[in-house]
Amino acid sequence: MTSTAARTRRASVDLPLRVLAVAGLGISSYVHLHLAHLYKDIGSSLTMADLFYAQGIIAALVGLWLLLTGHRVAWWAAALVGIASFAAVMTYRYVNVGAIGPVPNMYDATWQPSPDKMLSAIAEAAVFVLWLLHELTRRGARAPHAVGS
Repeated sequence: MTSTAARTRRASVDLPLRVLAVAGLGISSYVHLHLAHLYKDIGSSLTMADLFYAQGIIAALVGLWLLLTGHRVAWWAAALVGIASFAAVMTYRYVNVGAIGPVPNMYDATWQPSPDKMLSAIAEAAVFVLWLLHELTRRGARAPHAVGS
């Protein structure tokens, strides 16, 4: 396969992966910004609402960066936001960690207050999986091919 053909093939896979990852970050951002007000009374100097607003803004900014550039560092940032958000929701869903310094106890053993929480978790995990697929296709496009293959 010529380098031009490999780039074309990679581009045809990269754009859909990028759009899906941006959609996942958008879902995460929306859910966190939409639900943040419900948590304004949890915590003192740093509330759970503050953390939700921060996560929502970061997910939106990283999503925009990824959408506009498709840069490898933007992909890494998207993967980090996705996996960190997924890890947080799963940890605080199943483990009562308690307060950690200024971070309030965010334990919530339900998928409430709305089905949005589960949708966000799925979207965040999907962002990480999409990053993995992006990395595999990126590396596959760079791998040397045997003559005639």
